[in-house]
Amino acid sequence: MSLRSIFVAGVAVVAVFAFLPFACAAENQKGGWQPELRVGLFSGQKTVSFHVNKDCDLSLSSSKKSKVSVGKGETVTVNLSGKGFQVKGKNLSGELLELRTPDPRDLKDLVTTVNGKQYRGGLQLLQRGGGMTVINIVPSEQYLRGVLPEEMPPSWPKEAVKSQAVAARTFALKNRKRHESEGYDLCSTTHCQLYTGMAEEDPDADAAIKETYGEVLFSKSGGSLIDAPFHTDSGGMTENSEEVWGNPSPHLRAAKELQTGTQPWSKSVPLDVFQSKFDVGSIKKIELSPLEIGKKTKDRTTSGRVKTVCIVGSKGSKIVSGTDMRSLFGLKSTLFSMKLSGKQVTFSGFGWGHGIGMSQWGAKAFAERGDDYKKILAHYYQNIMIKKLY
Repeated sequence: MSLRSIFVAGVAVVAVFAFLPFACAAENQKGGWQPELRVGLFSGQKTVSFHVNKDCDLSLSSSKKSKVSVGKGETVTVNLSGKGFQVKGKNLSGELLELRTPDPRDLKDLVTTVNGKQYRGGLQLLQRGGGMTVINIVPSEQYLRGVLPEEMPPSWPKEAVKSQAVAARTFALKNRKRHESEGYDLCSTTHCQLYTGMAEEDPDADAAIKETYGEVLFSKSGGSLIDAPFHTDSGGMTENSEEVWGNPSPHLRAAKELQTGTQPWSKSVPLDVFQSKFDVGSIKKIELSPLEIGKKTKDRTTSGRVKTVCIVGSKGSKIVSGTDMRSLFGLKSTLFSMKLSGKQVTFSGFGWGHGIGMSQWGAKAFAERGDDYKKILAHYYQNIMIKKLY
């Protein structure tokens, strides 16, 4: 989902809270409760070394009594040992080792340095496949500090950055347990949201997070957290979710942008390479309606994205989805036209990404027009309410 690469190259509330882990009442009084997220950082590690900025306990999740004290600034190395771990000469039997502050209220102020990188919060070390998976246990607002600068340039208009903060927070909390089979909630790559810990934290991004603290997007009808995907640029119009992912959502409907034909791109593919992807012999023609943003046809979606393409060859024809075409040839979007000319096929299109939910460049344009983040979010996510979850 990252945009950074462009620049480098009521009842429902109860239901949601029931799903999230609670902290004690004292924590709410001291610093405000936040949901914790488990973010997968590394896997297959035989040895893990770390140090922390506060005194901590390293203990087995199955037995809090089996623990090792870790002092502030002390470098600790953990090795695999049979069916457990070896730490400071002590063997701990179990598959999950956890690094936390003795007082859970202090987790938000903990900084852990592992593999030379700094992360807010603590760690889990999970035995998996003959190695250790390193997992960052981090309060949600601290997590966002490592996400937001990677997803949108903090120098952009503040209202755009605030809209990104709310969308990213909603996405993270809605998609918890996305990687449950691997032992954590979210990964640190663009499959979920790009997360680099403290490396790219920025004061402007921090300000946007603080000013939207705990705010998420709820459905007006069901009252639950919505899924809040976003993408780099829609090209002029976002898309209905069912046109891309097959499942309709009342919150992810096609929305027009202030500008059309944005982020133009083109890519040429040698004809022999193109032909090798389809078992139809020599390519004779490509059947695809002309591209008009916002015009739906039999082979294009509501926004004009390619639904299907017919490839006609000497040995027959084949219908290919726009999504498959994008995947096969590494295209920036499915908002494209195609031209067969000589010994090559040329794709010409607009936008960057899947086109569902908020367009980041579109949010920038609305913010520059003077719209606030709530208006921007209501444009891209329909039938929603913005509420403070915590």
